[in-house]
Amino acid sequence: MTDKPPFQPAYWLSDRVIRGLIAAMLALPYGLRVPFMGWLMRQVIGPLAGYGRRARENLALIWPDMPETRRRKIAAGALDNAGRSLIENYSTAEFTARAAGFPISGPGLAALEAASAEGRPVILVSGHFGNYEAARAALVARGFVIGGLYRPMRNPYFNAHYIRTMEAFGGPVFPQGRTGTTGFVRHLKAGGLLVLLFDQNARGPRIDFLGHPAQTALSAAELALRYGADLIAFYGTRQPDGLGFTVALEAPIPHSDALEMTKALTRSLEARVQHNPEQWFWIHRRWKTTRRPSE
Repeated sequence: MTDKPPFQPAYWLSDRVIRGLIAAMLALPYGLRVPFMGWLMRQVIGPLAGYGRRARENLALIWPDMPETRRRKIAAGALDNAGRSLIENYSTAEFTARAAGFPISGPGLAALEAASAEGRPVILVSGHFGNYEAARAALVARGFVIGGLYRPMRNPYFNAHYIRTMEAFGGPVFPQGRTGTTGFVRHLKAGGLLVLLFDQNARGPRIDFLGHPAQTALSAAELALRYGADLIAFYGTRQPDGLGFTVALEAPIPHSDALEMTKALTRSLEARVQHNPEQWFWIHRRWKTTRRPSE
């Protein structure tokens, strides 16, 4: 018999507040709830939680010569995108219906179709850019079954229902760790399609990202090499209306060694961030090992 984890009142209360906010947002029409949640994150939640300050610090590290007004605009856009993405991911029925109409392009689509037809595994890799669930949902709407590997949230109460939102988009999800990795690998060996995000600080070599070294996991490339999987960078880019997305699948990264393949993934994400900086999650402590200008 497994012992029940101890009650954690701070996490429980925080989860109840979040659940209440999400429930209130879901009561609004979709076309109103998404921009309103973006506004709420940008104007209220982000500033109170310190996310805006962290985003501006990261931007000052990467682009110190950029005018402060521009950095503030990008940080505000990043918070807005984070808020929109959160409520989109909880709006399963509406978001999935819309995703069926998101256009998909890029040479990776043909490679994905070929691998799926042949029963070969594919690892789709993205970052916290735009909303990667938009890309996964668009592919699921076209008949693909795509699982994922995720990093569990610190708040166990929030984590429990957030997992359900990820599963609702059409595939099994596995937590990082021994148990989750076992299921992930079993799915991959069976010719499954899986998603990984690689742009958080994680154990691994320091690879330059936007001009500064950041610890980066090699796991996506290592798994691709070990199981003969195609490694495809893919992105869901938010459109100017704030509700629509375009989905791009880049050409599979040639198999070489894990470090060089991960560097190729990093260059791919860099290009997306440089073109649409407001759509990347500047809130993350991506450069933990790099000193900030103010330090």
